[in-house]
Amino acid sequence: MIALYSRIAARIDRLIPGAFLLLTARFGAAAIFFLSGRTKVDGVLHIKDATYTLFQTDYKLPFVPPVIAAHAATYSEHFFPILLVLGLFSRVGALALLGMTCVIEIFVYPDAWPTHLSWAGLLLPIIARGGGAWSLDNLLGLDPAKGQAPRDYAQATLAH
Repeated sequence: MIALYSRIAARIDRLIPGAFLLLTARFGAAAIFFLSGRTKVDGVLHIKDATYTLFQTDYKLPFVPPVIAAHAATYSEHFFPILLVLGLFSRVGALALLGMTCVIEIFVYPDAWPTHLSWAGLLLPIIARGGGAWSLDNLLGLDPAKGQAPRDYAQATLAH
C-alpha cells in the first residue's frame, strides 16, 4: 500500500508542476483583493463616499486617519493584484497583501481568522518561492532565488 501511494504521489508531483501551483496561488490571491478593491470605487479609481464611511466606522484603524487608510487600501487592492497576475515583483506584491491581511485580522475582523488564514495560505508560497517559472520575474531574471534552490515542491521533496 505504501509503495502504491508513493508511486501515485510521485506521478501527481510530475503532472502538477510547481509553476502551475504558484500561478494558481497568484491568480487566486489577486482575485480576492482586486475584487474587494473594485467594491470601493466607481469607474477606474474614484473612491466612493461609502468607502470613506466604512473606514471611519467598520474599518477604523488606530494611528491611521480614515481617509489615508481608505486610499492606501483601495490603491493597494488594485496595484498589488496586478503585479501578482503579471508575476512581476511577485514576492513584494504577496508580502504587501499579507501585511494588509494581518492588519485586517488584528484590527478589523479578528474573528475572521479562517478566511485570513486561507489568504495567507495563498500568499506565503509566493513569498517563499517567488512567482514561479511562469512569471515575468522568471522571464526577466528578477527572482534572486533563481537557480539557488529547487523551485518545484516535488523536486524539493525528492531531493531530500
